[in-house]
Amino acid sequence: MKNLLKTEELAEALFALAVFARLPYAWWVLPATFLLPDLSMVGYLAAPRVGAACYNFAHHKAVAVAVGVAGWWLGLPALELAGTVLFFHSAVDRLLGYGLKYATSFRDTHLGHVGAGQAG
Repeated sequence: MKNLLKTEELAEALFALAVFARLPYAWWVLPATFLLPDLSMVGYLAAPRVGAACYNFAHHKAVAVAVGVAGWWLGLPALELAGTVLFFHSAVDRLLGYGLKYATSFRDTHLGHVGAGQAG
């Protein structure tokens, strides 16, 4: 099952790359903006529950799709870019084993516990 999920995430990441290729941006923009969704981790400074909520919102693929579709619908390439970056980032994160966070700890995710010495 794990390989099936990783294959799905890889397909989603490749789809995001195909969408990005159709946007009016240079290729360097994608790697330059790739880590921006991780700024949502700043919520952990307030509390684990707040951090998990912020992180999960910024890494939820439905949010990414909604932002990207809104950008397409409104003719705003910057919103299309934001949605594509969010979607690509989330797919790559999950491909690497970093899932949505539980409120208990940053390392507790829907894909398992992540961290040094732990099976992810």
